[in-house]
Amino acid sequence: MNEQIVILDFGSQYTQVIARRIRECSVYSTILRFDTPAAEIAKLAPKGIILSGGPNSVYTPGAPLPDKAIFKLGVPVLGICYGVQVFAQFLGGKVERGQKREYGKGTLTVADPACALFAGLPESLQVWNSHGDKLTRLPKDFVVVGTTENSDYAAIEHPARKLFGIQFHPEVVHTPRGKEILANFVHQICGCGSNWTMRNYIEQSVEQIRAQVGSERVILGLSGGVDSSVAAALLHKAIGPQLTCIFVNNGLLRAREAEVVRDVFEKHFKIHLQYEEATRAFLKPLKGVTDPERKRKIIGKTFIDVFEKATKRAGKAKFLAQGTLYPDVIESVPIAGNPAHMIKSHHNVGGLPKRMKFALVEPLRCLFKDEVRQLGLELGLPKEIVYRQPFPGPGLAVRCLGEITAQKLDILRLADSIVVAEMKDAGLYYKTWQTFAVLLPVRSVGVQGDERTYDFTVAIRAVESQDGMTADWVRLPYDLLEKISTRITNEVRGINRVVLDLTSKPPGTIEWE
Repeated sequence: MNEQIVILDFGSQYTQVIARRIRECSVYSTILRFDTPAAEIAKLAPKGIILSGGPNSVYTPGAPLPDKAIFKLGVPVLGICYGVQVFAQFLGGKVERGQKREYGKGTLTVADPACALFAGLPESLQVWNSHGDKLTRLPKDFVVVGTTENSDYAAIEHPARKLFGIQFHPEVVHTPRGKEILANFVHQICGCGSNWTMRNYIEQSVEQIRAQVGSERVILGLSGGVDSSVAAALLHKAIGPQLTCIFVNNGLLRAREAEVVRDVFEKHFKIHLQYEEATRAFLKPLKGVTDPERKRKIIGKTFIDVFEKATKRAGKAKFLAQGTLYPDVIESVPIAGNPAHMIKSHHNVGGLPKRMKFALVEPLRCLFKDEVRQLGLELGLPKEIVYRQPFPGPGLAVRCLGEITAQKLDILRLADSIVVAEMKDAGLYYKTWQTFAVLLPVRSVGVQGDERTYDFTVAIRAVESQDGMTADWVRLPYDLLEKISTRITNEVRGINRVVLDLTSKPPGTIEWE
C-alpha cells in the first residue's frame, strides 16, 4: 500500500462512499478522524487528502475543524461541501448561512475547462447538493472554476498549492460524472497509479499475517458466511497448517449449510476443520421461549460456551482470527465532538470475553464488503459462498416465529431452500439483497388432496438494500411467486398457505424478529 489517499471524516453520511469511490479508482483510501494531527497524517505519506462533508457549520462554536497544519504538508487537498468551507475558515475566506439552501440535483457550469479536476468532462454537469451554508468570500489566491444556480463559488482552486474545493457531492450516484472528478483528483492531480488490486492485497496481506503470527497457531470461527470464509481462505494461503477453523452446527442453519462448508474448506482447500455438532446444546435452552430478544441472548451465550470449549479441544493457540471489515472498524469508533458519534457497537470489534485470552488477527479489517467478495473470487472460493445473501447471526431462530422446535425448523429449512432454488433458477438470487421464507406461528384451514388440513403459514420475504440500514420490498414476477407457492404447498408437509411480505424498512425490519 505505497500510495494512498487520506480522508478526514467530519461526520458526513457519505464518508464511506468517498472511500469506496477512491478504491474503485484502484487507489487505496484511509478514513481518519477530522482532528487527526498533521504529523500523524504525514507518517502515512499520503498522496492527497480529502476533507469530507458534514452537518455542522464551520462558524459555530465547537464546530469540528482539522489541524491547520494539514495545508502545509505539501500534498493536494480536496474539500467536499463542509470540506470547502474548512478552506474558507482557515485560509481567509468567509462562510455564511445561505439565503437559499441547495438540496438535490443542480447544474454545475465549469468556469475553467483547464482545471485538472474537470479534465475530460463537459462544461455543464449534473451534480448533487446538500448544504445550507455557502462560501461568500474566496480565500486568498483561490480562483473560481465552477458555479451552480445558487453558488458563485461551487468549485474553487488554488493552482499553485493544488488545493481544491467543491460545494457538491461527487461521491454519490446522483452526480453521474462524480467518479470521474474523483479519479481526476487521485490520478491527474495527486499522481496516483492504479496499484490497489486484490492480487496485490493478497501478496501484502500474506506477508503481514506471517509477520504477525510467526510460528504460532490461529483459530478461526467459521460460520460459512462471506466474511469468515474469505478470512479462512486468506489465512490458509498465508500460514497453511497453522490454521484451525471451528465450525459450529447450531441446528439453526440453512439447508446443506454444514455440507457445503465441509466440502469447500475440508475437502477442497484441505483446511483443518473442526466440526462441532451442537444442535441439542442450542435447542434445549430455547424450548418454550417465544420472546425474540430472549432467543438472541440464549443463542449468543450458548455459542460462546460451545465455542470456548471447542477452542480448548483444538489445542493451544495464541491467535483468534475474525472477519472484521472496514465499516465495522469505522462505525465502532466514537468521534468526540463529531455528529457521527457511535453508530453501533459491532460484535466483531472488541467483543471477546475476557477469559478467552487470544490475540486478534483481522486480515479483512481494511476492506469493504464488495472488496471482500472480489478477494474471495481471487482466492478461488465458489460463487455460492462469495455472493451468498446475508444470513442473521441467530440463524433460522429469527425466521421461525414463536417457539422453536426441530420439526418447525425442518419445515422452514425445506421451504426456504425452495425459495432460494427458484430465485436462482429465475436469475434473481444474486441480484437481490435477501430472499427467504419465514415460518409464522399461525395455522389456517386448507384443502389438500380432497382433505381438510390445518397447517402452518409461510411468508416470503424479498428485499433490496445497499447496506441493510434501509430496504424496499422486491416486486417479484407473479409467475415466479406462483411457482414458489405451488412448490412449497406441494412439497413441504405442514404448510398449506403462502403469503407475501410487502413491508419496507422502515417501518418494518428485514428480519421478522
